[in-house]
Amino acid sequence: MPETIPVLIGEVTVDFTMPTRTTDAKVRLGGVAHAARGLWASGRDYSVGAFCPAYLVEQARNYLAQHGCQEFVLLGEVTGAPNVIAIADVKEVGHQGYEDILRDERRVVPSCDHVDLSRFDPVVIFPGRYDLGEVFKQLKPGARVTIDAAYDVDGADVLRSLTGRIDSVVISTSSILFSKLASSDVAPLLDLAKCIGAKQLLLKENRGGSRLFDLGTGAIEYITATLDVTMNSVGVGDAFTAVFGTFDGSARDAAWRGMQVATVYSQTTWPDDLQRDIERELRIPIEVVRGLGGVTLPWHVRPGLQIYLAAPDFSYADHIEINAAVAALEYHNFRVRRPVKENGEAKREAPVESLSPYYFSDVQLLRECAAVFAIPIERDPGTLVEIGLAIEMGKPVVTFDPRSENRNTMVVRGSTAYSSDLDVCLNGTFDALSKLERGADR
Repeated sequence: MPETIPVLIGEVTVDFTMPTRTTDAKVRLGGVAHAARGLWASGRDYSVGAFCPAYLVEQARNYLAQHGCQEFVLLGEVTGAPNVIAIADVKEVGHQGYEDILRDERRVVPSCDHVDLSRFDPVVIFPGRYDLGEVFKQLKPGARVTIDAAYDVDGADVLRSLTGRIDSVVISTSSILFSKLASSDVAPLLDLAKCIGAKQLLLKENRGGSRLFDLGTGAIEYITATLDVTMNSVGVGDAFTAVFGTFDGSARDAAWRGMQVATVYSQTTWPDDLQRDIERELRIPIEVVRGLGGVTLPWHVRPGLQIYLAAPDFSYADHIEINAAVAALEYHNFRVRRPVKENGEAKREAPVESLSPYYFSDVQLLRECAAVFAIPIERDPGTLVEIGLAIEMGKPVVTFDPRSENRNTMVVRGSTAYSSDLDVCLNGTFDALSKLERGADR
C-alpha cells in the first residue's frame, strides 16, 4: 500500500524570544516544528523531512516523535550556523526583528544516505537554504504539493523552476516575494501561480484574514481572522499552511480549518493547551465556522481607508510611542495621515489670528479619513478635541493611551477601541475598518 501519511519538509531551528522588561526569554524548536505542532494538535499523523544542525538532530527527532511524527527523515545537515532565530517582537505589532544568527555562514549539506520521499503524499514544503530542485526529484510524480513561499523564496524564478509540480502556493503579506510582486496589485502574483500550474493560491494577510484564490475558476474565498490577545505569532503561518496542505477535504474547507488552528496557535505556546483548544475548535462544523464572522480586510484595500493620526506629533517633541504606532500601522499597509506633517506646524507662540488655516486644514483632513488613531500623550488638548470631533462625525476612533493618562468616561466610551497596549489597538483598528469595508460593500 502506498504511504498516505503527509510529510512536512523544512529546516529545524531554535526560536529564541528575547526578554523584555515585562516578559521572560523563551526558547522552543521552530521552523518546520511549528507546522508539526499544528498537525499534532489537530489529531493528524505526519512525517518530517528535516534539514537540521547535527547538535539538534536527536532532540528534534525525540520531540517530534512525542508530538505525532511517525517518521523523522534527515535530509541534510545545516553547517556553519546554529540555526538560531532571535525574535524581538513575537506579537508582530510591526516588523518582528528576526535575526538569523550567522545566516551568511550557513550551508546545507545533503544527507549521504539514500532518501526515499516517493512514499509520501501530500507534501508540504517550507523552503530554506537547501536545494528545492533536489527535494522535488525525490518526490512521487503527481504528489499533491503545497509550498509556503514565505520562506527563502526571494524571486519568481524559484517557483518557475518548479512548474508543473506544485498544486498550491501559500504566501503571506510579510514575505519578500509578496513585497516584490504584489504589494500594490495582487495580479502579478496570481499570474505567476497560474504560470507554474498551481490550482490555488492562499494569501495570508495577517490580522486582515486570508484570501483563497481558485486559479481555475477565478473564485475568491474570504477567510476571516478572529482577533484576540496575541501571545505569540511566531509559527502561526506555518501551522496554517500545514493544515491547509494536508486536509482531506476541499481547498476551501482546508483554508477554514487552517485558520482555526492558526488562531489557537497564536494564543498559547503550551502544547497541551494548544491540543485541547484545537480539538474543541475542530468539532465545530465548517459552515458554522464560516458564519461566525470576524475580520476581513485585504491588504490592497487598506490604503484606501485612510487613518487620521490625532497626536502631539510636533517637531519639538520626541514621543517614541507615536513613532512606534505609525510604524506599526504602516507595516500593515495602512495610509496614516499626519496633519502636523502635512498641513504645517504653528509656532508655539503664534498669534491666535494666525491659527485658522491650520484648524480648517486639519478638520478637512479629518473629514477625508475613514478613522482616527489617537495617541493623547500628556493629555494633549488638541488630540482630545480631535477625538471629540471624530466621534461627532461618526468616525471610529481607536485610542492608544500608552501612559494610561486618559482613562476617563468620554475618551474610553467614546472610542471604538481603547487600550494602553498597541497590539490591542491594532486589533481594534482592523476590526473597525473591516466593519466599514463590509458596510461599503453592501
